[in-house]
Amino acid sequence: MSEAAIEIRDLRKEYAGTKNAPPKLALKGVSFDVPEGMVFGLLGPNGAGKSTLINTMAGLVNKSGGQVKIWGHDIDTDHRNAKLSIGIVPQEIVFDPFFTPFEVLENQSGMYGVAKALRRSEELLRAVRLEDKRNAYARTLSGGMKRRLLIAKAMVHSPPILVLDEPTAGVDVELRRQLWELVGELNAEGVTVVLTTHYLEEAEQLCERIAIINNGELIANTTTRELVDMAREKIVRVTVDKDLAGPVMEEGFLKSEVMDERTLEITYDRDASSAGQILAVVQNHGYTIEDVTTREADLEDVFVQLTGSGA
Repeated sequence: MSEAAIEIRDLRKEYAGTKNAPPKLALKGVSFDVPEGMVFGLLGPNGAGKSTLINTMAGLVNKSGGQVKIWGHDIDTDHRNAKLSIGIVPQEIVFDPFFTPFEVLENQSGMYGVAKALRRSEELLRAVRLEDKRNAYARTLSGGMKRRLLIAKAMVHSPPILVLDEPTAGVDVELRRQLWELVGELNAEGVTVVLTTHYLEEAEQLCERIAIINNGELIANTTTRELVDMAREKIVRVTVDKDLAGPVMEEGFLKSEVMDERTLEITYDRDASSAGQILAVVQNHGYTIEDVTTREADLEDVFVQLTGSGA
């Protein structure tokens, strides 16, 4: 495994209670590493603790306990270098709508103390394909363009780590594809990327490794392939030659549903049965099989199994 770009040890965060609500433990001793040079997925249902974790890394939330190191810099004892080592792309669109994209990047560069001679505003606009919008008011940009500008804004100080919080939320399929390409290009240039997303196919396609947080606890941290392999269920859909009398249910079947008059969908444990055995059972019930389709497990199946919820 590569060196750790981010090290998180026993991270805890408790929000104080109010008159009407008790204290809330948002992070309950979370520990994991993000390897250097990787696209790393951070997943979990709403309220799981993802945003608290990201805001802690960004210095926006004070932790209650534990340790966080960004590129080897402790966020408590070496806060300045930790902050310089990470760029955060928030889910919300946050920049002055009356500045142009070029001005947005120049202002952000100034806030990080980047000398004028070392600023990369033009280069970053080209990288996110906004060079033709250089002098347009930011408020006139489309949603996808604003997302790309946020990524450029997070990169003005050339951080080795980029955190993307729901970067494709609310954008159409084409813009999502463009953002995926941009993430891949940044990673190919050596940037370590941490991605939170509600689109599980996005995580499955982009991320080499995934951590899943639920109720403030780390419940998985492994390669994407190993996570997908955790799903034991498989689905076979069978079309038969005559109307079904009802679902075909045998020992070993997890679920059997009649989808229409002649279509049956059977869910089974792939470690206990095979598709061939399923088809033999259907035939033994007096049906001739006319068509068969199967579906392999994917990350969504694992996510539901681990968290008990959808994305």
